[in-house]
Amino acid sequence: MSAENKKLVFIVTAAEESPEKATIPFVLGNTALAMDAEPIIILQMTGVYLGMKNYTRHVHAAGFPPLQELLDLYLEGGGVIYVCEPCIKARQIAPEDLIPAAKIVAGATLVDAFLGAKNVLVY
Repeated sequence: MSAENKKLVFIVTAAEESPEKATIPFVLGNTALAMDAEPIIILQMTGVYLGMKNYTRHVHAAGFPPLQELLDLYLEGGGVIYVCEPCIKARQIAPEDLIPAAKIVAGATLVDAFLGAKNVLVY
């Protein structure tokens, strides 16, 4: 990892049951984009629900912009979203139920992202 590495990984493990844990990674992901860093948001466990079409419209943590607004801004800025394949299978979420930007990935892709990141944060 070079001193120039500006890759950050944010792992999201919650959805509407914990709106702050679901929202803060998107706030930080947008901040990273504004600072010319390269964020990847990984949705795991119940966090995979955030990758479903229209799901984030009803998630809003007090003190933060609505999650749908943060998600749209993140994607418009070029942010990357990975969705855990085993996690969506366990919840019977079909690939067509996910937002188009969501990339379904498994272990090797995730480990590669971790190894290439300057920091990995879990929410």
